[in-house]
Amino acid sequence: MEIAKRIGQLIVSIGVSFAAGALGSLATVQNIPTWYAGLDKPPLLPPNEVFGPVWSVLYLMMGVALFLVWTSDSKHKTKAYTAFFAQLVLNTLWSLVFFGLHLPWLGFVVILLLIGTIIWTMYEFRKISQSAMWLFVPYLAWVSFATYLTIGVAILN
Repeated sequence: MEIAKRIGQLIVSIGVSFAAGALGSLATVQNIPTWYAGLDKPPLLPPNEVFGPVWSVLYLMMGVALFLVWTSDSKHKTKAYTAFFAQLVLNTLWSLVFFGLHLPWLGFVVILLLIGTIIWTMYEFRKISQSAMWLFVPYLAWVSFATYLTIGVAILN
């Protein structure tokens, strides 16, 4: 029974992360061939086909990190959960603001807040699970790169 419970927790943890991505993609996907295609973009922009697989791996890693925290023996998880869900909300909000509302400058503000909450999440996760914290490192790196792209689009347009 314990294995079934753990598998369920893993599925929920990953599902929560992917749900945020799915919600954000509702604003993103329809705007890529239209609004976004017409924008000037900064150098180093990867092809559009790179973003889906990268985000899929990152959402998977976020979900596994959440699972590690959830299933730990720590009794002090409230701050970790608060930080995790704050960054998840800001992650989704960035897509809605940047792609959905076509507001790159406001997207820049949101992504700066997102970086702060990712770092906060890493700090809180580290207290509970080193592995969970390390699973957030590629996410922080990618969002830092996305910050460059966001400010580049904002400046160029």
